[in-house]
Amino acid sequence: MNKTYITILIAGIFSLQSCDTKKKQTKSNAVPVIKTPYLGQKAPGLTPIPFAPGLVSTDIYEYDGAFASNMKAFYFIRRGEENVKSTFYEYKYNEANGTWKKSVLASPWIGRPVISPDGTTMHLGDGYLKKTNAGWSEIQKKEFPIVSNDSMYIMRLSEAANGTYYFDTYKKGDLTYPIRYSRLINGKHEEPKALPKSINTGTYLSHPFIAPDESYLLWDAKKENGYGDSDIYISFKQKDGMWDNGINLGDKINTDAWEASPSITPDGKYLFFSRNVGSDKYENVDIFWVDAKIIKNLKLKQ
Repeated sequence: MNKTYITILIAGIFSLQSCDTKKKQTKSNAVPVIKTPYLGQKAPGLTPIPFAPGLVSTDIYEYDGAFASNMKAFYFIRRGEENVKSTFYEYKYNEANGTWKKSVLASPWIGRPVISPDGTTMHLGDGYLKKTNAGWSEIQKKEFPIVSNDSMYIMRLSEAANGTYYFDTYKKGDLTYPIRYSRLINGKHEEPKALPKSINTGTYLSHPFIAPDESYLLWDAKKENGYGDSDIYISFKQKDGMWDNGINLGDKINTDAWEASPSITPDGKYLFFSRNVGSDKYENVDIFWVDAKIIKNLKLKQ
């Protein structure tokens, strides 16, 4: 074997190693590792537990928890702090040291956060924030055909990956307001339509969360066959596009207290929701989380 051939062979090996290293680096950069995911909390099983006791869930009112699409920020609302208005907080992940830092995003709070599947929009009812290079934009109002005034407003809006909106339409004095949807057609949202009776049955129909692929819808409502106050329900969409009758998530999730505002983490692993653990004055509400396998288990029982 001559020296020239050996030199070319060695150069080729180093070249392949270099390419392989670049591929690994690119892959690593595309999916950053979170050393302490979920604010460093021990993951729950199939029984719900308060999320991040002392950091998020305390002895006052916390609700509507939501992770950013990259799982590196967590948002929630807290009220009841002494000399502090209801506040919208953010925990942000520090990649350098693996810690989470809390800051105020808005005070008073500006809406119930649900982040779009692509991570570019934080929906806040009939308002929203857009992701920018500097962070989140100022709050903006949605422009699509729905009444929004002092007597009727959107408490919570969730967006599917195809741009379809699902939202409640709370109206003062009306306990049967429906959950509606509005498809994105040619860049504009169509006139909202009420979902069928399979979903819109009962009272206090609120806080919908749509799966990114629209395979299921989560929401809370008061129904005669419930466990007491508002419970969390799920409906699965069938192959023909019809929605199944709402299924109560059961006594592991729902109690005789108020359970509301369900959502699934962007990685699909956990169900988050709020539960009243205080009196009927709602002075103590906590954010709970549980393994999202409960949804798979319900689907298998169909």
